[in-house]
Amino acid sequence: MLEIHQFPCLSDNYGFLIYDPVSGETAAIDTPDGKEYLRQAETKGWTITQIWNTHWHPDHAGGNADIVAATGAKVIAPQEVEKISSIDRVVAHGDAVALGSFTAEVIDVSGHTNGHIAYYIPQAGVAFVGDSVFALGCGRMFEGEPKQFWDSLARIKALPPETTLYCAHEYTQSNAKFALHADPDNAALQDYAAEIDAKRAKGEWTVPTQLARELATNPFLRADNDDMQARWGGNAPHETFAALRAAKDNF
Repeated sequence: MLEIHQFPCLSDNYGFLIYDPVSGETAAIDTPDGKEYLRQAETKGWTITQIWNTHWHPDHAGGNADIVAATGAKVIAPQEVEKISSIDRVVAHGDAVALGSFTAEVIDVSGHTNGHIAYYIPQAGVAFVGDSVFALGCGRMFEGEPKQFWDSLARIKALPPETTLYCAHEYTQSNAKFALHADPDNAALQDYAAEIDAKRAKGEWTVPTQLARELATNPFLRADNDDMQARWGGNAPHETFAALRAAKDNF
């Protein structure tokens, strides 16, 4: 089975190492802190052989050079990562990436940045989604447009509902406050928010999350819901999404 090692780094990022025990290969999913990734890999007894970047932001690709220098790992990334790092293989929507016997499907989830991608591994039922979607939230729309971002979220929504989503930041408690403002009558959301508060009070992580739960509670994934459109306006889901994203930016 694919082994996934999650750990906190920087102020609110999560790091992920994935390991195929048959081949002995290890991939770093993004590199917010290269030295911490190397420390974590050493603790596990793993050697990082690949880096899979989701987008170019420094808290996702800024540690590439340290890891490559230490291990010779190959960098697999969208074209935009060339802004801050060399790339051994450029990937885009529809491509496949292998880690031993496991294959990840590359999904275009642009909007937060214009080249943002996710890695979906069907055999393991997991997706590494970077900053495209969070537990009860989504990334800020720094470079993209609402229709583009909504189409990206629709690709995530189309994954099997039991998919485990590994998002890159511990933003959930803050996201829950806006979600309750955006969708105040959602009983499932109310229960989720209470669970999040209890976890954070004990210092527990709220990542990963399950897609099925996000489909029922995440306001940004519910922009095609009739009640959300009635509350937030818009004649199409991307227009409702745009209204929600603007409101969150000013919340």
